[in-house]
Amino acid sequence: MDAPAAERRSVTQLLKQLIQIGIALSSERDLSALLERIVAEARRFTNAEAGTLFLREGDRLGFAVVQNDALAERLGEREMRRRLQAEPLALTKASLAGYVATTGEVVSLPDAYSIPGDRPYKFDAALDQRMAYRTHSVLIVPLREATGEVMGVLELINARDDAGKVGPFDDEYRGLIQALASQATVAIRNTRLEELSFKDALTGVYNRRYFKLRIDEEAKRHARFGAPVSVALLDLDNFKAINDRLGHEAGDETLREVAQLIVANSRSFSIVTRYGGDEFAVLLVHTPKAGAVKYAQRIRSVIERHPFRHGALTVSGGVASLPEDVADSGDLIPAADRALYGSKRLGRNNIQTA
Repeated sequence: MDAPAAERRSVTQLLKQLIQIGIALSSERDLSALLERIVAEARRFTNAEAGTLFLREGDRLGFAVVQNDALAERLGEREMRRRLQAEPLALTKASLAGYVATTGEVVSLPDAYSIPGDRPYKFDAALDQRMAYRTHSVLIVPLREATGEVMGVLELINARDDAGKVGPFDDEYRGLIQALASQATVAIRNTRLEELSFKDALTGVYNRRYFKLRIDEEAKRHARFGAPVSVALLDLDNFKAINDRLGHEAGDETLREVAQLIVANSRSFSIVTRYGGDEFAVLLVHTPKAGAVKYAQRIRSVIERHPFRHGALTVSGGVASLPEDVADSGDLIPAADRALYGSKRLGRNNIQTA
């Protein structure tokens, strides 16, 4: 096959991949999972060692997703995320991502440390120094709305060839990644709008409707791939006394505080739900029974030790897992509910399993 024909076939394959990625992104309902997938697909497309997705929050860029193979191997996934996501990036501070966010322009550099002096941006090496990392090639594209407003920035770092050697990003990827970013922007906007109908108005966590949709999806994933899935039901002990003693405003404030604690101590892809009244349900994907029990015990301890404004609070919990405890996803909640009842019967402030 001559070179032009091979090149046409290569471009056709890339376009097919791009279409498939767009379909996959549009079908993802969970925002956290969507953001992770956008970065993963962009990295796979360009064979980038690392990728970051920033979402704009006023005059700052928040680190929504951080993926870096080298740092994750050296520090561990959790520690890497803790260090990199600790502080938002102020747009008033010179940075490549900040420049793209404020101008909407694409930046592609073969070496971030060798930027010509006449460019209207510069690379801030402080993060590299703190992380003992070396940024070489960079490709940064805006997530631009149809109105022209930039909602975020997708940054890819250190393109690798088939042998794993770092080099510049191929120019042909620039337009393709811009197209992927456009697809991602639409998917993010749609998912944000959809999430509004899936969120509990009082606490901001997911509602029962969304929980049921997700548990059905995870059941299908289990049927196809055998991935374990668990449910933790968490019911506040003696919550009624707060409402009776201090009124419903105090009760609502406490529920919001509990929801925030659970979210802060859960993984980004766990589905934290206000299941009803003072009861919360958490869908733990890719989590076997032992991990679910450990998680529920941690939440119980966090709530017991937290200095709530309106007085001390404890929680009782029930855990059930597929396939360890039940054979069908429809039995997960009833099994976890029975375990929760056992926890209450044994004196509260404990976790029981199905």
